[in-house]
Amino acid sequence: MTAGVRRTAIILGVAVVALVTAHWLDFRAASGLAYPPASEADWGRLLRIAGYAPSWLIVAGALWLEDRRGRAALAVLASVAAAGLAAELVKLIVRRGRPDPLALSYLFRSFADHPFNSKNFGFPSSHVAVAFGGAAALGNRFRRASPIFYAVAAGCGLTRLFAGAHFLSDVVGGLLGGILIGRAVARAIDPRPPASAG
Repeated sequence: MTAGVRRTAIILGVAVVALVTAHWLDFRAASGLAYPPASEADWGRLLRIAGYAPSWLIVAGALWLEDRRGRAALAVLASVAAAGLAAELVKLIVRRGRPDPLALSYLFRSFADHPFNSKNFGFPSSHVAVAFGGAAALGNRFRRASPIFYAVAAGCGLTRLFAGAHFLSDVVGGLLGGILIGRAVARAIDPRPPASAG
């Protein structure tokens, strides 16, 4: 087994364990992490906006002004768009509703009921997918700063839990999809320069 295949197998294994664990914790987390005041606090709004796709136009604009070739700017926009669209498509397939405090199980909507409308679906969180897609694209270009980008994206995920808008597995699904898609798109558009020998 090559190092690349081993690394991919480990990443996939960790992703599966994270998603299964999140599903196991969903109902505990839904009741235990609810903190509605976060939605009205400035810090909560700041973190949630990382999951709003148009906010990434500001980041892309700054990157374009810094490097007129535009590869980093395009990588951010394409990563955010691809992650967000993928999340919406998965929602239309899975069709799982958002947390309902009165329900003791997941609620699913029939394919016959508004088949192309993802409103009120939760899995995966498109806000979180967008935030992590953007973070992955920025981390591709600015490796040393990537922990900051990922911390902001994680904060976006927390705000969705605090608002009671998503299950933990919705957030983990958005995180995994956002990173996977964001990294793949960013590396295709804005390949990282090889590490210097010196």
